[in-house]
Amino acid sequence: MSTSSQRPFSSAPAASHAVQVELVAVLAAVTAAQPRILTTRHGQSLPAGPFTTTHRSLQTGMRAWVESETRHPIGYIEQLYTFADPGRLFDAGAPDQPPMARHISISYLGLTREQQDLEASLNAAADQAAWRSWYDFFPWEDQRSDWATQLVKERIAPALCSWAESAPSHALVQERHDRVARHWALHGHEWSEDAVLQRYELLFEAGLIAESRALQAPPAPAGQAAVQTAQTPVLPGLSMWFDHRRIVATGMARLRAKLKYRPVVFELMPESFTLLQLQQTAEAITGRWLHKQNFRRLIEQQDLIEDTGDMSAGQAGRPAKLFRFRSGVTHERAISGTKLPVAASSVAL
Repeated sequence: MSTSSQRPFSSAPAASHAVQVELVAVLAAVTAAQPRILTTRHGQSLPAGPFTTTHRSLQTGMRAWVESETRHPIGYIEQLYTFADPGRLFDAGAPDQPPMARHISISYLGLTREQQDLEASLNAAADQAAWRSWYDFFPWEDQRSDWATQLVKERIAPALCSWAESAPSHALVQERHDRVARHWALHGHEWSEDAVLQRYELLFEAGLIAESRALQAPPAPAGQAAVQTAQTPVLPGLSMWFDHRRIVATGMARLRAKLKYRPVVFELMPESFTLLQLQQTAEAITGRWLHKQNFRRLIEQQDLIEDTGDMSAGQAGRPAKLFRFRSGVTHERAISGTKLPVAASSVAL
């Protein structure tokens, strides 16, 4: 698959029976304590390419293609979801255009190790490829930020409650309010890091993000501009082409959930690291502050790491011990199901 020839979807009309299949990658890294994803087209799209039969498996094909484009190995990869809803393809920047031909997108989550020069590792021929913080697309998900918590309290929650009240029946009003409260931590509910997709889908249903308005807007008559209607302003957060932001939300949710029962965080770490770097990486992914002493105690109790015997250098303050992921622990943890202590240590400071 070549990015130079890869346009995720053709804008030309297709026959009603035509179905196109593509592979889409959510490639994540953590650099300078920021969770980042690889994007194309100036942040508007995920890396995507047509499905081919030249590889022995879809996963092999996805791995080979991403590594050829980034010039950087993927440490971990798994299939996320197959998106095949009719009418799911639309351009958030062109709400006057109708949904396009049916496509099936097979998405994958890939993890790569932190490095400071990720940008330099990109293939020069890549299609406006860049690494972007996933909080650029989902600013409300970084609950470490006072601005994000205020965004939820002052804009998102009131807008969603107003949308819930607009439902055509009492039962639906109650169902909407229940979903909003559960996923947005209202009325005594706790914030769940894993509910990224549920929160995004509520915003989509309520028409609070650009993608939902692009899909819901009626196409303009030939030769006329799209009609603009008075609506609640779109929330902060970069939009993406088609449903790629939904695919990112799926990847974020999968990674956050997986941290709690598989030590995949080490796929994002350099070969040696300090305990502070490990904690900052977990915090970056989950968007939550972790209690320092509890985090360190639980990490050590899990026997996931070992001392390298070296000390960190080139940092302000006292040098810290360097650790590494203990050899063989991946196989052991996969069998025993021992949890990485992210949820247990998610104590807001």
